[in-house]
Amino acid sequence: MKIYLIGVGMGNPDTLTLAARKAIDACPVLIGAPRLLEPWREGHTCVPLIAADDIARRIGEEQEDVAVLLSGDTGFYSGAKKLWKLLEDCKVETIPGISSLSYFCARLRTSWQDAHIVSAHGRSHNAVGEIQRNAKTFALTGGATKAEDICKELTCRGLGEIRVSVGERLSYPDERIVTGTAAELAEETFADLSVLLAENPEPVGRPWNSPGLPDEVFQRGAVPMTKEEVRAISVCKLRLQPHHVVWDVGAGTGSVSLECALACPAGQVFAIEKNPEAVALLEENKARLGASNLTVVSGTAPEALEGLPAPDRVFLGGTSGNMDEMLNLIFEKNSAARVVCTAVTLETVGEAARLFAPLAEADMVQLSVTRTRKAGRYHLMDAQNPVWIFSGEGKGHDA
Repeated sequence: MKIYLIGVGMGNPDTLTLAARKAIDACPVLIGAPRLLEPWREGHTCVPLIAADDIARRIGEEQEDVAVLLSGDTGFYSGAKKLWKLLEDCKVETIPGISSLSYFCARLRTSWQDAHIVSAHGRSHNAVGEIQRNAKTFALTGGATKAEDICKELTCRGLGEIRVSVGERLSYPDERIVTGTAAELAEETFADLSVLLAENPEPVGRPWNSPGLPDEVFQRGAVPMTKEEVRAISVCKLRLQPHHVVWDVGAGTGSVSLECALACPAGQVFAIEKNPEAVALLEENKARLGASNLTVVSGTAPEALEGLPAPDRVFLGGTSGNMDEMLNLIFEKNSAARVVCTAVTLETVGEAARLFAPLAEADMVQLSVTRTRKAGRYHLMDAQNPVWIFSGEGKGHDA
């Protein structure tokens, strides 16, 4: 008994490879989604199944050769990945197909080797953050994230002029491909299983991989700012991942918020600040660096934190004496959140030492930075105030 895992492209039999057609013709039993089985009902026993476990179980009951029909290409967000593991003891031949990525880019007459690939199909995903950071982004859409939703979010974040192409019912006679700005396509309605290609002429990203943007990048005014060296170490202590939700409490000019926003293109960063002058600077610095995944929250913590989504990472740049209450709220939202706090006064150091000590991976670093400054033809050492950096995690599951 032989099992074929066959990529059938978008579903139209005309896009099948010759090897795939021969294998289908040779197999008495075909398994797959109803849409993919429809053209092959004559001459075959067609079994409509989608879940990998169900497919593997049914294969175990068969005596004849079986072909499993899988949409697109077997190596591109395909059910083949799970089936390979479930069928390790079987004789399996995999026949790749034409992916929606390859087909769509061919129809648009553009390459795809330079595209950043995102799957927002069947799950919530910050595709807009990916588009912000990449010159060309391809996205599978559907379910929680539809093509028009991405276009609406791009428009809301000031990226409405980005060129977007959306394809639906690819390869079928009623195929539809639409190209326009994100703002234009935000008014359209697309099929649930659509694909999207966004081209951003001015992608935003770090000028280098490590944190530590120069202080001169930020507009500051009279608002306090976490300086470059302290900021670099603090962001490293956060251990950010691209998908993380981050809170910056007491954000000031937003230097830490913006470092986090550039490090988390598929995530969200919330900068919480009570000072109106600082809020204005935050918005200005956000615009200067094009950080569309940064949301400025004007208000006082902990009250301003209540309605925010649960954080994976939190930076406490200012607590106004409410550190205990803030930590309780953070760990209520996410028991595994990682928190980093800076302190410059002995009173705050004492409070942080007490509150961070019970946390998992608790750590305290004291940082003293001395910069040089010119005095005529000489250079003098200019010592900065020492800063304590505390970090630790809640005791839930990994964030």
